Amino acid sequence: MERTEISRRRLLHALGAAGVLAAVPTRWASAAEVEAGVARLISNTVEVFAGNADSNSRTEVRGKLAAVERVARVNLASMDAASGGSGSELFGGLPLGTSDANLNSSYQKLYEIALATRTPGLPSDLYGNTGVQRRVLDGLQWLHTHFYGDQATGYYGNWFTWEIGLSQHISKTLALLAERAPDELVTRYIASMDAYLRNGKGGDVDLDSRFHTGANLADITTNRILQGALVRDEGRIRKALTDQLTVFATIDPYALRHGVTDGYYADGSFLQHASVAYTGSYGKGLLSRVVQTLKLLDGTGFAHGEELVPTVYGWVRDGFAPLIFEGWMMEAVKGRAVSRTGTGYADVATVVEAVVDLASLADGETVTALSSYVKHLRATSRAALDPASFVSPLSIVRYADLLADASVPAADLNPAARSVAFNAMDRTVHRRPGYAFALARSSRRISKYEYMSGENLLPWFQGDGAHYLYLSGQDQTQAYGVDYFTAVSPYGLAGVTAPVEQRGSVPESYGGKLFYDNPGHPLHFTASSESQNTYVYFPTATQDHSGGAVLGAYGAVGWVLGDDVPWRDKQAGVLPDDFVVYRSARATKSWFLLDDEIVVLAAGVGDAPGAGRAVTTTLDARIAAATDQVSVAEGRRWVRWANTTQGTAVGYVLLEGPQPKARLETVVRSRRVVRTSNPDTAVTRQVFSLTVEQPAGGPPVAFAYALLPNASEAAVRRHRGAEVLCNTPRLQAVRERGLGLIAANTFARGVHHTAGLDIGGPASVLVRQEGKAVSLAVADPTTRRDTVTVLLRGPGLRKVSGDDEVRVTRAPGGTRVTVRTRHAYGRSFTATLRRTS
Repeated sequence: MERTEISRRRLLHALGAAGVLAAVPTRWASAAEVEAGVARLISNTVEVFAGNADSNSRTEVRGKLAAVERVARVNLASMDAASGGSGSELFGGLPLGTSDANLNSSYQKLYEIALATRTPGLPSDLYGNTGVQRRVLDGLQWLHTHFYGDQATGYYGNWFTWEIGLSQHISKTLALLAERAPDELVTRYIASMDAYLRNGKGGDVDLDSRFHTGANLADITTNRILQGALVRDEGRIRKALTDQLTVFATIDPYALRHGVTDGYYADGSFLQHASVAYTGSYGKGLLSRVVQTLKLLDGTGFAHGEELVPTVYGWVRDGFAPLIFEGWMMEAVKGRAVSRTGTGYADVATVVEAVVDLASLADGETVTALSSYVKHLRATSRAALDPASFVSPLSIVRYADLLADASVPAADLNPAARSVAFNAMDRTVHRRPGYAFALARSSRRISKYEYMSGENLLPWFQGDGAHYLYLSGQDQTQAYGVDYFTAVSPYGLAGVTAPVEQRGSVPESYGGKLFYDNPGHPLHFTASSESQNTYVYFPTATQDHSGGAVLGAYGAVGWVLGDDVPWRDKQAGVLPDDFVVYRSARATKSWFLLDDEIVVLAAGVGDAPGAGRAVTTTLDARIAAATDQVSVAEGRRWVRWANTTQGTAVGYVLLEGPQPKARLETVVRSRRVVRTSNPDTAVTRQVFSLTVEQPAGGPPVAFAYALLPNASEAAVRRHRGAEVLCNTPRLQAVRERGLGLIAANTFARGVHHTAGLDIGGPASVLVRQEGKAVSLAVADPTTRRDTVTVLLRGPGLRKVSGDDEVRVTRAPGGTRVTVRTRHAYGRSFTATLRRTS
């Protein structure tokens, strides 16, 4: 491998932050240093995955050891069951030759057996047993000879299996057995793994490949770091580290590197698959992988991981913490993983392990903040975190020691009241003591949903203003998770406006296939083609307007419901005749995020022109267990849902528009309806819905309502909250007199007038008066404007603090505020003003 120096200038370009310039030493190591570094890397790997004598003697690790032993014995028995067979399987029940999933499982089982032989504390017939290790190495040899080594017959099924999954198991297994693995076997496998990087370049990572980005890139490069250690190739390790360092760079959408949009953004957003909001799945995987890699590299001399800790801490504080509510990962950032049975609390367990390990690498106030956050998650979660689910026994010990440290207080990384605009991924989170509200939108930048590989079969409206209202003290598996998507109609998700029609899942639409198969078409529709991504797996919307502003702990969000790219391109004749598309309804919506209420305005709500369908808007939808005591009370212009068993309630106050219909019904449905590989387990849930229903051919309507989390019936009856100032497709605005707050979203060109504000063009604006001070926040929800101008009518004001992009000048009749929003990607700009006299 060519020995190209990693210069400070190159790192500055790759990372965009001076704090990580020293992450990889620029000086090449001597032969002795390489030998020592490689030895340390291999020993670190063994300890990370298998623990050591000290860690494994702790009582807290017993559950993990028992699990490692149990899995290894089951796998060995499965090997025995396969012996003497047809020669098509290494483990019983996993025939090989056509199933990439079975091949992946076979390699995983070999890794699990190897792990048991390196795990101190297990019985001697496993730990240190050279005979068992020889069986693993023989298994590796056999698989390579018959089912892996032949490049002409490999690479069927999912690309991920061949470029990441198999290599991950193989690399870790060889690292665990490095002292016994024959050099010839190692070099043969590494050559094959290089050859299977077919979306790479020359058997290596290609940073211009759409497959080698974000979490996938972190996985590939970690594999290659281990492979470099196995063959003592410092050049390979350095190249892998340099490639992995690119995932630490904050994505600048106006100066993309290698055209990659996958990764973390300045506002805390995380994208994978180019346009999917994915913090809770791929983002979690990236966090876990990079922290794990920092532990593998600790003390090796190949990298100085402490330089990267501040960046990763920023991910946790700004990207993950807002999205975790009482130990539960929010649905809005899970992509197709919302249909899996093991999400939510299990997602956060993965994050906790990463945070625990990150704290062990940090220093000063960062250690305290991370440690306190772990304690906070433990204290507030309704599900007991089982540390046996952690990957590393060392992490289990660190976690136990952290919890036992009385000097560490439990403290959230979120302030008690927080509103977060993740505009780079079309998500908004609003938090208050007692509840959290998450909103999922879409645009030309962000996908309406993600479907793939038989997962998330009924996804169509998940990015169409769907919201999730999490209530404190509740076991969230009873409110959300896979059972929410199973029991609630996909057309009736909370917050969604949908046409009344019957849509088909991808398998239903295409003869049982999990994708649209048409390789002969000019768009070349195959399982992993870009066309499949664009039109089937995660299509974006076609409109620009999606975003909002935040002022302190308050927020405003505006969004326009429009069609998706498949519908648009089918009408243009781009797509084949048999390609199935659907047309969206129409609506302009705003969400104004306050203290004890969330005010929602909707205007221009109805069907697309000429479509002739009825339309239903679901103001809210909630589920409860079949045995819970659930009640629905109704009055003039108000409704209250309550679950006495769970101690939760939500009030709904209609501010304007037609009276919604409340329903409570029992639904029995299999979890398999949302994911083909889910168990065919029927779940029974009480489903509450509150809907506004419009007949086919009816005119567009407008309505406004307030969501009141945890409100008593008396509070709902007497509620006097925000006042609706305007609710049209051009302007939506409210005033909350108790807060001195005016919030507005504008959706069209021209000047919009409301409550002493003149707002030019589409924008999101909040203005609050507190005593003599006036504070304001302004954002461009289209991400395309260079400036936004707001005129505040009344006495003259001067700027006393705020963002440099906010310019304040006198104007006839008031004060003109001009905000430079060019290349801000929806960011809020704020300023505080005072009277000039």
